[in-house]
This record gives sequence, structure tokens and C-alpha cells, in this order.
Amino acid sequence: MAMTFSTVFHELAAILILAGVIGIAAQKLRQPLIIGYILTGILVGPALLGWASGGSELKLLSSIGIAVLLFLVGLKLDVGLIRSVGPVALATGLGQIVFTSLFGFLLTLALGFTPVKAMYIAVCLTFSSTIIIVKLLSDKREIDSLHGRIAVGFLVVQDIAVILAMILLTAFKADASGGMAAPALRLVLVGSVFVLGTAATMRWVMPPLLGRLAQNQELLVLFAVAWAVGLAALADSVDFSKEVGAFLGGVSIASTSYREAIASRLTGLRDFLLLFFFIDLGSGLNLSAAGLQLWPALVLSVFVLVGNPLIVVAIMGVMGYRRRTGLLAGLTVAQISEFSLILAALGLKLGQLAEADVSLITLVGVITIGLSTYMILGSDRLYQWLQQPLRVFERANPYSEIADSSARPAQVDVILLGLGRFGSAIHRQLLPHNLSLLGIDFDPQALRQAAARGMAVQYGDSEDPEFTASLPLSPTTVVVSTLPSVKANAAISHGLQSAGFRGHFVATAHNDAEVARLEFLGAQRTLLPFLDAAERAAVLIVDDLKGLQPQD
Repeated sequence: MAMTFSTVFHELAAILILAGVIGIAAQKLRQPLIIGYILTGILVGPALLGWASGGSELKLLSSIGIAVLLFLVGLKLDVGLIRSVGPVALATGLGQIVFTSLFGFLLTLALGFTPVKAMYIAVCLTFSSTIIIVKLLSDKREIDSLHGRIAVGFLVVQDIAVILAMILLTAFKADASGGMAAPALRLVLVGSVFVLGTAATMRWVMPPLLGRLAQNQELLVLFAVAWAVGLAALADSVDFSKEVGAFLGGVSIASTSYREAIASRLTGLRDFLLLFFFIDLGSGLNLSAAGLQLWPALVLSVFVLVGNPLIVVAIMGVMGYRRRTGLLAGLTVAQISEFSLILAALGLKLGQLAEADVSLITLVGVITIGLSTYMILGSDRLYQWLQQPLRVFERANPYSEIADSSARPAQVDVILLGLGRFGSAIHRQLLPHNLSLLGIDFDPQALRQAAARGMAVQYGDSEDPEFTASLPLSPTTVVVSTLPSVKANAAISHGLQSAGFRGHFVATAHNDAEVARLEFLGAQRTLLPFLDAAERAAVLIVDDLKGLQPQD
């Protein structure tokens, strides 16, 4: 027994070291660590190094990782985010799911797969990785841009849909004698009990219990992991989906005031445990089967890389968004997610997929995750190449980003880009000066609050140079950007210069280096929020107005 433990321990140590080395290489190549972990699994699998003989230990750790992942999805489920970006997140999320599933199903059938396998593969092509996309958008400082908010919104819709897909796919497991009716009915009954139990726990049990446990942070985290794994085990013991059980465990805590504290402490544990899931997945990849699946993998990868973004661009175009906003949001669905691989593993467990099918989906995941990363990182250059062909998806009047000109004031003294805390404070300080103001933001709530203060507002993405050029610049004297991103202010400055704006551009920076950069890019004045309070910023803006007005 001791020898066996020592062997497994040494193998896991060697696998972790190799994963760390490959992870560093993946980071240098600007690839998500998921790719590195899957490649690690392939290397340590039986086809190459043969280190992963402790398969049961890897599977146990990967199962706990999946439970923690689904628990965190339920814990951080933010339906309010969908409302904050209006109906576009819901329509785009559901529309992309429907069209990708339909076309993916037909394409997979054409490749010679059976209907059940085609359904599984099509569903796996539908979902995108929230973890990867949020990380990439955060690195590019685009998480709060218009396309970033919309993308995160429909990724939340996908997270909800993937849970429903797990339940529905489980229902397809029918026993030989009773058909599908009896298992489906039992699934509905068990699911209803779980949902009702979750609601009752959320209402009466969790608030007082977590209040007591919160006195000790370590105990709070231990309880969260035990709750996630315990509900997953309970669901699995009654032939329900253990993934859904873990998800409902997160939902039961999501409404409490302790969810952020729990989520922040579990994120690192989730990432570490998911490493074993991807390594286990890679180690089980049949290279010979994957080689035979290379052609369908390439066809399906092209569909995901090209078809998924075009579906989003088309839907957003119909809803009145610019082609640039649609493309930047659409690129976030140009890969399949960790949930796709979990669904594939579920299909293999239920006996509805073969190892070759799982190898195909894994291969599509490696290709699409790898290439889409570079597509998202180079999205601005990609848009420059594609902006002419994408005109077909843009309405003559993209009304969601261009307001009706009749709603604009005839004379605009100041255009204020960004109505967050700093922008709203500047607006309040400018009110006594009786200036004509136009506020721009992509947050409907910020627009409603500004409109309630009597400000003319317009919905749109200030980082889009075409949008900036569409603003009423000829009667405007000063354009003020309260956006803290140098990249955003650079895009605004470029749009103003392209439109021939002759007034003053006032940008916002955080340090002297950014001030120098923005002045080089064309800003006549730069505000530092930590030094220039809103009152002083308003005085500076009024001074600029007076300086630019013709003298008597």
C-alpha cells in the first residue's frame, strides 16, 4: 500500500511540474492555460510518457474540480447583468445557442454522425468559455466596454443554458425496457425536489448558518466546498446530474452577503482542481482516433471560429448595433468552453458518445481555444480587415448606437463621454453654468440617472471611432472623456481627428506617463481624478469653453 501511494504521489508531482513548465510556455505564447493543461495530459498519457497510471486519483480530483466550478457558476450567477445591457444579451445569447445548435446539428449529420451523437456535438459547439473570455477582456481592459458588457451578458445566458442542457441530455438515457418516458418523469420529479430544497435552504437555512460560520473564514470556505461536493454526491446517488447538484448548491448561497467572500477564496482552488480535469481529459485522448477525426475537427473548428461570430454579428445588426460592436462581441464565442468538454465527458459516461467522439470534441476545443485567443487579442486589426465585408450586417441606421438627431440639443457646448462616478460628478458641477450637454454611455442605468437630472443622453460605445465621428461635433466646443483607459482615449482622439473636430479634447489619466501619452495623441487637456476633483475639473472645462468662444 505504501509503495502504491508513493508511486502515485511521485507521478502526480511529476505531472504538476510538467504542467507548470508547459503553462509558462503557454503564457509566453499568450495562450490560455487550458491548452497547456490538455497538452500536459496528452504528454503524460499512455500514448507517450505513460505517467498517468494513477487514473482514479486524477478522476477524483477532476470530479471535485468540476463540482467547485459549477458551484461557483451558481454562486456568481448575475441575472441582473443581463438586464443592465438591455435585451441584446438575452436575444444574442439565445439566438446564438439556437442557430449554432441547429446548423451544427445539420453539419455534424452531414459528416456522417448518428442523430444522438450529432446532437451532443452540436450542443458542445454552442457554449463559450466564460473564464477565458473574462480573462482576455480584463487583460485588454475591455470588460466594461459596450461589446464587453454585452459579451459577458450573453455568456451568463450560456451558463444558464448549459445547466439546462446537462439536465436534458441526462434525460436521453433510457433503459431498454421502459423507454424514455419513465426516466424523464423521474428526472423531472427529482429535479423538482432539488430545486424546491434549494429554494427552502436559500430562504431559511443559509442566512443564519453562514452568519455563524463567517466568524471563521477557513470554516466558511470548508463549508462551501463540502456543500458543493456533498450536493453533487447526493445528486449522483439518486441518478441526477452531480454537476447540476453542485450548481444548485451555489445558487442557494448566491443571494447571501457572503457570496463574494466565498467566491474570491474558491477561485484559486477551482483553477487548481480543474487542472486535473484537463490533464485527465488529455491523458485519455486517443491520438490515433484523433488523427482519424482530423478532417471533421477542422470542419467543425472553422464553423465555430467563423460561423459563431457571424451569427452574433447578424443578430446584433438586426438589433441596431454597429458591425464593429457585433464583431468584437462575436469573437468571444469563437471557441468552445470547458463546459463543452464536461458535456462530452457526460455523454461518454452515459454511453451515448464513444471515446473517438470525445477525442473529436477535445481536438475542436484545442484548435478553437488556441486560435480564438489570437483573434480576440488582435480584434482591432481584424476589424480593419473585415469592416467592408461586414457592412452587409449593419443597418443603414444602427439605432441602438446612434440616437435620433431630433432628440439632440440644437447647440451642444460639451459632450461628456462616460457617465460613471467621475463623469456624473462633473455633470453636477457643470449644471449651474447653463451649458448644453450631451452625455454618452453604454450603461442604461447611468443614462437613466443622467436623463433624470435633465441631461440629453445617447447610448453608444465611445471607443468606436466611427461612433465618435457620428456625434454632433460641429456645434460642440469641448469633448470630455472620463474613461480611464489610454486605449479608449486614443480611439476617441483618433475619431475626433478623423471627423475634423476643431474644439478641445479633454481626456482622463491616472499618472504622469498617461498624461504625456494622451497629450501626444492630441488631448488639449488631461484630468487626473485623484488630483482634479469634479469641481476643479468643471472649472477647467468652463475655462476651455471661454477660451474657445469668439471674443467681442
